[in-house]
Amino acid sequence: MDKKQSLLVLSAVALGTAAYNILKPVRSKVPVIDDFDKSRYMGTWHEIARLDFFWEKNLTEVTATYDINTDGTISVLNRGFDTIKKVWKERKGKAKFLGDDHLGALKVSFFGPIYAGYNIMHIDQDYKYALVFGGSTDYMWILSREKHVPEHIQQKYVQYAMRAGYATDKLVWTEHD
Repeated sequence: MDKKQSLLVLSAVALGTAAYNILKPVRSKVPVIDDFDKSRYMGTWHEIARLDFFWEKNLTEVTATYDINTDGTISVLNRGFDTIKKVWKERKGKAKFLGDDHLGALKVSFFGPIYAGYNIMHIDQDYKYALVFGGSTDYMWILSREKHVPEHIQQKYVQYAMRAGYATDKLVWTEHD
């Protein structure tokens, strides 16, 4: 494929993604947390559960590491082990606040100018467990500083997500050694 064809394909993908995100109905209108402390959120989180999507298919040992950049944005490093290809996958991105940084409403990008919602719905007072919703009900994560979450936290987050319109029966529970 020559340069012109590559540019055309990339443009079509970007346009299609933008149209999909604009036209796709977002069924969940639940408010994010309003006492978010970004410095306490930084560091590594283990993915406990997710609604699966293309980049995370077949991944175990999934982590997300966050750091504050000098410009105030947040660097994101997602990492997981692909059980089919037997290799570690990494994806670097950045996140920005949609408003005040005490609100858990951010947007994250792994593909240049294309951003997606990253909404922190619940977080415990010790910043050990978090429930994150994407910009639509297709994306959801349960995160933990440890590789496991107590059953009562897990059930609380799953029940909340179900009431918010998420297909919790389709959650993938991430394996960790």
